[in-house]
Amino acid sequence: MKKIILSAILLATTIINAQETVTISMGAGYTDEVYVDLSNQTENTYTAVNWDVAFLRNSAQNIGIRVNDGIGITVFEAANSPDAFDTIDLSNEASWTTLYNDDTNWDNGAFMQGSATYGWGEYNPVTHVVEGTVVFVLKYADGTYIKFINESFAAGYTFKFATWDGAAWVNETTQTVENDSNPETRYNYFSLTNNAAVIAEPSVDAWDFVFRKYITFLDPPGQYYPVTGVLHNPNVTIAQNDETSEEGDPNTVTYLEEINTIGYDWKSFNGTNYDIDSNTAYYVKDAENSVYKVIFTGFEGSSTGNITYTVEDVSSLLGFDSVTEDFSFGMYPNPSADGQVTIVYENAASTSASSTVNIHSVTGAEVYTSAVQNNTGFFNKTIDVSALKSGVYIVTFQSGDATVSKKLILN
Repeated sequence: MKKIILSAILLATTIINAQETVTISMGAGYTDEVYVDLSNQTENTYTAVNWDVAFLRNSAQNIGIRVNDGIGITVFEAANSPDAFDTIDLSNEASWTTLYNDDTNWDNGAFMQGSATYGWGEYNPVTHVVEGTVVFVLKYADGTYIKFINESFAAGYTFKFATWDGAAWVNETTQTVENDSNPETRYNYFSLTNNAAVIAEPSVDAWDFVFRKYITFLDPPGQYYPVTGVLHNPNVTIAQNDETSEEGDPNTVTYLEEINTIGYDWKSFNGTNYDIDSNTAYYVKDAENSVYKVIFTGFEGSSTGNITYTVEDVSSLLGFDSVTEDFSFGMYPNPSADGQVTIVYENAASTSASSTVNIHSVTGAEVYTSAVQNNTGFFNKTIDVSALKSGVYIVTFQSGDATVSKKLILN
C-alpha cells in the first residue's frame, strides 16, 4: 500500500517541478569565486586574490586554518620551533615539507597538516591556549615569500608574519583576528599581502556550493594539481548519480559529506575544448532537507570562466519520512498552485498519542493546525491553505514526542 501511495505522490509532483538553466561566471582566468544558493539562485562573487589565509571562527572549540590554494600559494613547514621564526633561510626550501588543504573537509586546511598536535601548535594545559610551534613559509605564484606563525588561539587567532624582500625579512607584523568577527560566516579571511581582513564568503546559510580553483590529488599522475570545480557547504550533503539509462530517485541515492563530491571531473579537456558529463546528476540536500538536482551542461574554460548547469527542485519527490517506527508522512502536490495540499500518512500501529499537522511561515508564525486520525492504516487529508500568501512554509507532522518537517511551496 505504501508503494502505491508513494507512486501517486511521485506522479502528482513530477509534472510540476520546473527545471532552470543557470550560467555563472568565474571571470576570464578564473579571477572570481562564486557562491551559489540553489533555493533562490542567489550568487555572491568575491575576487579570488583578495585573501591568503582563512581562520575557522564558528566555535571556540574548533580550530582550522586554510590557505588560498586556488591562487597558487604553496605552504611549507619550515621549522617546528617558534624560536626558528627569526632564522628562516630560503636556501633550505628543498628540505621543507609541503602541506596542502584537504579538499574533502573545509576545516582540515594546510596549516592543520603540520607536525604539531594541532597542526600548527600545541595545547598548553596551564593557560588552556593552543600555542604556535610550527613556522610556515608561504610561496606565491609570483615568487613572493612570506613566513608565518600562528602564535596562539583563544577567542581568536593571533599570528605573526614577515615578507622576504630579496635580501631580508621585512615588515614583520602581528595581527589578531577575533572569532566574533563576521558571526554569520564560518571563516574569517585575511590578506597577508595587504595586511587587512577581508570578507570572502557569504553567511553560512546563504550558499550551497562554491565555484573556485583548488588543489587536489590526482591519481594518476599521482601528484597535487590545481583544478577548477565545485566544493559544497559543510551543512550540505550531495549524491552523485549516473543517469545514462534512467533518472535517479532522490530517495535512494547516497548522500555524501565530502565537500568535493561534485568536484572538477564533470568536465574533461579534449585538446580543443571541454566535454561535459551531462549524464551525471548531483542531488544537493541542504540544511532544511530540500533537494535540488543539478546537471552540468557547459564549461567555457579560462577564456570566460562561464559555467552552465540546470537545476531542479526535486524536494517534492521525496517519499515518506518516518516519524517513528510506526508513523510515516508525506504530502503532495508541492509546489501547490491552488492552495490544496494532500497530507498522506501511515499509522503502522494503533496508538493513544495524538497526531497533528502544523504549518508555519518562515518567520515562525503558525498559520495552520489540524489533528489527524490515530487509527492503524493509511490516511490522506486534503487541506485548504489557499488563503495563505505565495511563498515558502514549513509543514510539521507530530506524533507524540516525534516530529518531521517538510518545506511546502505555495505558488
